[in-house]
Amino acid sequence: MDSLLEKRNPAMTESDVLELEGFLPYRLNVLATLVSHSLARVYGERFGISIPEWRILATLGQFNEMTAREIGQHSRMHKTTVSRAVSTLEKRQLLARRPNDQDMREAFLAMTPDGQSIYAEIVPLARSFARDLTQDIRPEDLAVLDRVLAQLMGRLNASSMDREEEA
Repeated sequence: MDSLLEKRNPAMTESDVLELEGFLPYRLNVLATLVSHSLARVYGERFGISIPEWRILATLGQFNEMTAREIGQHSRMHKTTVSRAVSTLEKRQLLARRPNDQDMREAFLAMTPDGQSIYAEIVPLARSFARDLTQDIRPEDLAVLDRVLAQLMGRLNASSMDREEEA
C-alpha cells in the first residue's frame, strides 16, 4: 500500500483527487461484485450455472413466465447477456420457449421441470447465503440498510425513467 501512496499524481491537489476506496458508487459496485461472485460459487460448482443463468432462473421462479426483454429489464441485464444465458439454459433443457402469438419477434420463457428442480434446490442455498452474509449485522442496522438501498434504487429508477422519457 505504501507504494501506491508514492505513485499519487503530484500535479493533483487533495481536493482534485477522487479516492475510489471512499467513493460510494465504486464501493457499491465492488460489494455487489463480491456478493454476486461469492453466491455464484455456491450454485455454480454444484449446478454449473453462471450468474446470468441464475438470475434468469430466479426471475422466472418469481414470475413464472416472461419474455427475454422482460427478464432483462427486471434483472438489469443487457439483452446480449440474457440471450446467451437463455440459449445455454435451453441447451441444458432447463428453460423452454412458447411462441408469443401477439408478437412473433419474441417468445415466452419458462422453466422446465428440470429447471424448476434446480431452482428449488438453489433457493434455500441462496437464502442461507444471505443469512450468513448478514449474521453479524444487528436487525435495526439491516432495516436501515434496506431503507437506504430502497431510497437509492428509487432515486436511480426515477432518474432513469426521466432519461427514457427524454429519449
